[in-house]
Amino acid sequence: MRSAQLGPAERDAALARMADRELDVLVIGGGVVGAGTALDAVTRGLSVGLVEARDWAAGTSSRSSKLIHGGLRYLEMLDFRLVREALVERGLIVQRLAPHLARPVSFLYPLTHHGWERFYVGAGVLLYDMMGLAIGNTRGLPHHRHLTRRQALQLMPSLRKDVLVGAVQYYDAQVDDARYTMMLVRTAASYGAHVASRARVVGFLREGERVVGVRVRDLEYGRDLEIRAKQVVNATGVWTDEMMAMVGERAQFHVKASKGIHLVVPRDRIHSRTGLILRTEKSVLFVIPWGRHWIIGTTDTAWDLDKAHPAASKSDIEYLLGHVNKVLATPLTHEDVEGVYAGLRPLLAGETEETSKLSREHIVTHSVPGLVVVAGGKYTTYRVMAKDAVDEAAHALGGWVPPSCTDRIPVIGAEGYHALWNARHGIAARTGLHVVRVEHLLRRYGSLIDEVLQLIKERPELGEPLVGAEDYLRAEVVYAASHEGARHLDDVLTRRTRVSIETFDRGVRAATDAAQLMAPVLNWTEEQVKREIEHYRKRVEAERESQEQPDDRTADSARLGAPEIVPVD
Repeated sequence: MRSAQLGPAERDAALARMADRELDVLVIGGGVVGAGTALDAVTRGLSVGLVEARDWAAGTSSRSSKLIHGGLRYLEMLDFRLVREALVERGLIVQRLAPHLARPVSFLYPLTHHGWERFYVGAGVLLYDMMGLAIGNTRGLPHHRHLTRRQALQLMPSLRKDVLVGAVQYYDAQVDDARYTMMLVRTAASYGAHVASRARVVGFLREGERVVGVRVRDLEYGRDLEIRAKQVVNATGVWTDEMMAMVGERAQFHVKASKGIHLVVPRDRIHSRTGLILRTEKSVLFVIPWGRHWIIGTTDTAWDLDKAHPAASKSDIEYLLGHVNKVLATPLTHEDVEGVYAGLRPLLAGETEETSKLSREHIVTHSVPGLVVVAGGKYTTYRVMAKDAVDEAAHALGGWVPPSCTDRIPVIGAEGYHALWNARHGIAARTGLHVVRVEHLLRRYGSLIDEVLQLIKERPELGEPLVGAEDYLRAEVVYAASHEGARHLDDVLTRRTRVSIETFDRGVRAATDAAQLMAPVLNWTEEQVKREIEHYRKRVEAERESQEQPDDRTADSARLGAPEIVPVD
């Protein structure tokens, strides 16, 4: 394994290497499926490239509910195969692949009817636990338990007493989706994959009917280059149809976008020691613990507007507030909302136009020689999707390609994490950081914590909190630019950290300090620093304006008022 640093020099070198030789596999799309595909391919001994038009996880993979789960509601649809597959992956991620990034989270399911409902819900949750037990991956995740109304209210005092007669508590897991995706990219790079963000595919190379590579535009420097590969994998999620249109071939399926929005509120607005799951007329609603905050989501509506920046409208926000306030003793208001984010699910088109009924299964096709397409699925099952995509590519490469081994490949930072967690008080004493700070760093970097601590040792001022976002240290911003592939201020405040949704000003006050910390690493001029800060402020203004609009179209128009820091077209 080589260094997994994703700084500016490493990015430039990766693009040069990709353009210099024919790869076995080139993956398009830096979301969780693309990152997982690159890792799967490179750990089979293949030469691999990975390109992403924007930042790692900039699309769907940074805007989920942050849950690693089996999909309890899919049991009700009798989709046992999908639930089992997701439970296997949940266990792998929590126990083996990323114990530093993923952790258990409990949920309360309020019961509103005596008798039959407890039996019905209890039977479903029991089956959920038993399926996890049968595949041997429930270690670290407690089993469900039945609660009386009094016990439920002790766990969640913020619930109205008249909305439940009892409850069932069960467990799933959660992860910072953008961070996990970026760490997958770093892991792939550590095994030899060449990876580059801000590298947009603008065309395909053909020899007869066969796809033999792509034309890429380096958006940072405005140059074009050709990358050749024996097999190209299209893992672009909600952009799958657009990518296939670029090939000039009709796809065997279509991917529809379903918008889901989430609200973030401070932890003290809801008094509870557990998360909450509620049934709605369309789907389910989660209230999810998130550090010193709660995430409330999600919606499920069709979206056919701008895919890069899906907008949340005022009606979306009021829908979530309205549903959660039905069960809260003290209702939430618009003033309680710190952050709002919207994401798009890539759903395989079915026979109905209702997006909540479209398939969460995934599909892999090879309709064009040299081009594999993988689409659909869930965040939790990304590794299975990646394996299937590489299996398809490997078939075309010949019989010499070994089988997937990613179920035994820990994400970078996982090895040694548990020992470091046990030593956290000693680390705090040695570094002078509060033990809570050390725990925060361990949960974000795992055994890579020493690289962050080394920055603080060399520059003690980096051990201070980031101005305007005190939950994060200034060293984390520098590290994001030097090691984690952050190219712009928005990358740091939105995806490497979650400042953009965890502060009431959406990160505006933190922007100046963060940009100045990034500048020396990325060789920014004073003019570029000012441009990054101004762009971020305009982005926040556009998002706030969109969230005051009554519907999707007006919200989309308002959000498009802030241009990209680096144009992608």
